[in-house]
Amino acid sequence: MTRVLVTGAGGMLGRDLLAVLDTRANLTVTAAARAELDVTDADAVRAAVTGHDVVFNTAAWTDVDGAEQAEAAATAVNGDAVAHLARACAEAGARLVHVSTDYVFPGDAASPYAEDAPTDPVNAYGRSKLAGERAVVRLLPETGYVVRTAWLYGAHGPNFVATMLRLAGQREHLDVVDDQQGQPTWSYALATQLMALADAALAGRAPAGVYHGTCSGRTTWYGLARATFALAGLDPDRIRPTTSDRFPRPAARPACSVLGHDRWAAAGLPPLPDWRDTLSDAFDSATPPAPWKVA
Repeated sequence: MTRVLVTGAGGMLGRDLLAVLDTRANLTVTAAARAELDVTDADAVRAAVTGHDVVFNTAAWTDVDGAEQAEAAATAVNGDAVAHLARACAEAGARLVHVSTDYVFPGDAASPYAEDAPTDPVNAYGRSKLAGERAVVRLLPETGYVVRTAWLYGAHGPNFVATMLRLAGQREHLDVVDDQQGQPTWSYALATQLMALADAALAGRAPAGVYHGTCSGRTTWYGLARATFALAGLDPDRIRPTTSDRFPRPAARPACSVLGHDRWAAAGLPPLPDWRDTLSDAFDSATPPAPWKVA
């Protein structure tokens, strides 16, 4: 029986991961939402990790703009707490699968970022997440897995797809930025990939280190909005392209967050499918109250 701990279990990805784990036999799963586990408390983390074989860390400070004014607080969750988890996993002999972000890169590359490309975050959130990555690699060189994701959407939390469909009922036209490129990633598809990586790790097939957990292909926020409208039976021409300078934010955003996926081959796993396919799958599988189900 494999014993699994999921931190951040109340979030969008955490809830989808629990749903994936629920389909598996021979697992004992402990779900630790924020109320059950303060990941910044090293003693609490050590006690929670003890007795588990695999820890999935989906707990995170995700307020990108808020991190600009509270970098120390963001780093406590995204950096220091990850070090607590890594140390606890080292003591318990557990494998750690930690979810990170494309924001560790500056976003100025002409081609997809490889897993070993130099990091250089442009905002406080990215710096805080990079601190967590480095803790995993340093403290768990043989049993730590960092999975960077981006542009995440799903049924259980606020996200771009849900926002577009909500605004569709309020406005005739939506102006959406067309100068940031990335890879929209369905949280349920990512959760499935994380479980596959854990399986490969337990079987000794997956080298420790960094993987990129984003869907294949690329688009802009404008392209994602149009695809979302089309799948929802709405007129995509209601979406109008604009530029990022129309929407100034406290934190800088990478202009190009496209990630490469070569490392999955080392684990004997395919990368996630094209973003268009998974977006369609998300709509096909969704049931109320999923945010993309429009009356």
